Amino acid sequence: MTFFNKLARDEQGATAIEYGLIAALIAVAAIAAMSTLGNNLTATFEAVSTEMAQPST
Repeated sequence: MTFFNKLARDEQGATAIEYGLIAALIAVAAIAAMSTLGNNLTATFEAVSTEMAQPST
């Protein structure tokens, strides 16, 4: 019975889950930021490519 009491009071598992959730949230935010940055970078390179392809007058 004391094993189950110790197991119920042990908070290490809860702490590990909290750290896992924080890491997952950071990963989602990083993926979203990199996706937006990638789209902006693609648009910038396309604009530069278009300008370079046009003959200058």
